[in-house]
This record gives sequence, structure tokens and C-alpha cells, in this order.
Amino acid sequence: MTDSSSDTKDIHRADRHFLHPWEDVTAIGETPRTVLTDSEDIYVTDSDGKRMIDGPGGMWCVNVGHGREEIIEACAAQMRRLSYFSPWSMASDVAANLARRLAALAPGDLNNVFFTTGGSTAVDSALRFAFFYNNCLGRPEKKHIISRVNAYHGSTYLTASCSGKMREKAEMDMIEDHIHFLSCPKPKDRPAGQSLEAFRDEKVAELEAMILSVGPEKVAAFIAEPVMASGGVIVQPEGYLAACAEVCARHDVLFIADEVVTSFGRLGHYFASESVFGVQPDMLTTAKGLTSGYQPLGALFISDRLIAEITAATNEGKGFTSGFTYSGHPVACAAAMANLDIFERDGLLEHVRRIAPYFERALRSLSDIPVISDIRVMGLMAGIECELDPANPDEDRDMAFAARVDAACQRHGLLLRPVYNACVMSPPLIITETQIDDMVRILRRGFEEALAA
Repeated sequence: MTDSSSDTKDIHRADRHFLHPWEDVTAIGETPRTVLTDSEDIYVTDSDGKRMIDGPGGMWCVNVGHGREEIIEACAAQMRRLSYFSPWSMASDVAANLARRLAALAPGDLNNVFFTTGGSTAVDSALRFAFFYNNCLGRPEKKHIISRVNAYHGSTYLTASCSGKMREKAEMDMIEDHIHFLSCPKPKDRPAGQSLEAFRDEKVAELEAMILSVGPEKVAAFIAEPVMASGGVIVQPEGYLAACAEVCARHDVLFIADEVVTSFGRLGHYFASESVFGVQPDMLTTAKGLTSGYQPLGALFISDRLIAEITAATNEGKGFTSGFTYSGHPVACAAAMANLDIFERDGLLEHVRRIAPYFERALRSLSDIPVISDIRVMGLMAGIECELDPANPDEDRDMAFAARVDAACQRHGLLLRPVYNACVMSPPLIITETQIDDMVRILRRGFEEALAA
């Protein structure tokens, strides 16, 4: 009989050589991580045999659930047929067919699909295309980007510079002279007595004031997540995004929708910008749910209008000299095609739209827990914010409490993702009402145990 605890310790010894994202480099290997070894449906299993609900859905990405043989077989078949092609000089049937399929699903005239390796590289490519576009139009000064506090857009130098999670930027170099941040449009933090409508209008006015302050002739783009995911699932006031898009159009500023998280069913649609928020972006980025995490793949969608304007502005070719060795990788594209087949066959978008109200009601049933200061839910993503003493806020103390909730829930069979002082969830889209009830039952127990600690 195998001693699972010995196996786990051996994995921890090996894992000491894996420098994880966001790792404290002064304490490598000192905090043993949970070792996941198996997965199925909405569940993952650790190296000690404990089965847990995958509350974060991997990292916002395991949309069709774990262990889908259709995707596994599609990847294996593609590897046998064509394992790689150079996107610089060749085409492949699977990448071409995926691009055509995605263009048909995307809103408006977003018919040009630039494949990347993930979300960060998709957003980086969008920002670089904004610069390229303005260079082609003879506007080399139009290079400033407007983002928002608490936004997350990636881990490249450029995308990290545009991310507004300020706690995480202290020891890292960032571009500062061309990146500008608006305050976070988080309704919970609005002044006492201010209506949501007034708060929305204030935040939209802040965007316009920023554009005018920097100069419309200098601002290239405004980038926004439809729901600020890694900021703690921040749901902006109704009408905010559409009003921001109108401001951008009025001042000739590109609107980039960062849908790395919100696309492919998280809010019940393939893309949320137009279907949920009434916005037709100039560019849109996606990743995560595009393959449900089975393979690394991202994409940037560019509008026909931008391509046409570049074409009209020049009498010579203009190469967008950007790309990746694995752009349109055939195995990743095969995973995406099989993933989309599952969406269509199983009616996953309809399932999300049907079950999302149940998910929200179930989570809001926790509002009687006094330490919960805000419950934010949209589609199948949620953030439950914790404040031990709202009159005397202490972020470090509240973060430690959220971590205790996470640990307690994990002991009882539910993985969460602590984001600062919020417990964040984005479960696989295939989740059922019974499984939601299980999640909420464990959540309540986790809060009770953390409060009693």
C-alpha cells in the first residue's frame, strides 16, 4: 500500500525547484502547497486522496469541467496528424477553421483573430496594435493608455504596467509615463448616500476628464474588464461600460475589452461586451475559457474598421511585426474546437443563464454572516468580501481572515481563491444546483470556523 503522505512530501521536495507565480522568493519551499493529482467534472483530488469542489475553476478557466474526453482525444488526434506549424510562413486547417468560427461568434466587425499563447500575450498584443495603428495613421504621439485601479491585465512588462493591483507592483518596474489610472468603480466604496447612478456618472466623468487632461491627441486606448475579476469580482454599475465606450468614441480613443475571464460562458454568452453590457469594442481579448484550460491559447480580435483605416492611410504595406512561436498552435486550436463543440452540444450558455440566478441567491443567503461586508455576483463568478471591523478597516487583518476561510473550506472539500480580503469563486459552468448547495454549505461552515478560530 502506498503511503500518500510520503508521496506528498516527496512532491513538496521536488516542488521547491518550481518558482511559482507570485511566490515569496525569501521563503521558497517553506509553505507546502496542496498537490493536485486528479480531476473530474467540477472536482479535483489532492495527493492525499481528498476530493474537493474546484471553486475557482482552475484559474477562471475550466469552463466545461475536468476530464472531458472529447478535448483529450481531439488533442491526441491533432498531435498524431500535425503537431506544429510555423504561423509566420504556413497555415493550418485547424487554426484557420478556428479563426473563422471565432470571428462568426464575436460581436460586430471583430473579424480579425490574432492568436496568442494566453491572456497576458493577448492583451499585450492589443496594446501594441493600438500603438501600431496610430503609427500607421501618422499619430506617433497617441500612445497613452488609461486603465483602472484594481484592474488586472497580465504579466508582461506592458500589461503589468496597465494593471492596477497596486499592492503587487511595489517591487516591480513598470511603465509610468504613458499609463494612467482611474479610481476603481466599485459600488461598495461609494460615499454614503450616493446613488448608484450618481456614482456611475462620476466614474464616467472621471474617464472623460482624464482623456482631456492627457489630451485626446495623446490617448490611444482605454482598457477595461467587463467585470474586474482578479480585483475581487468587481461588478460596475449598470450602464457604466456603455457610457465609457461612448466617451471613448467621442474622443477617438480605442475601447479595448479585456474578456480573458468573462468570455466563453462565464456570464452566459460567448462574449459579454455586447450581449451583456451593450458595448461594441474596437478590440477584444480572450483566453482561459477558449480551451477551458486544457491547452494554453489566447486571442486578440481586431475590428475591420481599424484594418480599413490603416489600409486607407498608406500606399505601402504595413506589417504588424508581432507574434509568437506558438500562435495558432494546432493542438491548442484543436482543444478550442472541441471545447466549442461541447458548448454547442450541451447548451452550456443556456445552462449558465438558467442557473446563474440560483447561484446568486444561494450565495446571498450568506449575508447574515456579520463579517461579510459585500457579496458580488455576476453569471458564474462571485466575490465575497470580508471585513472584521468596517469602522476600523485593516486590509492585512482582513486578508488573513479570508485566508483562514479558504483553509477551513478546503478541509471540508471546497477550494476557494482568496483575493485580498475577498473569497472568489468561478466554478466550472457545468455545476448543478445540488453542487451549488454543497458549495454554499461548506462556505458557511468555513466562515463559522474562521470566526471561531
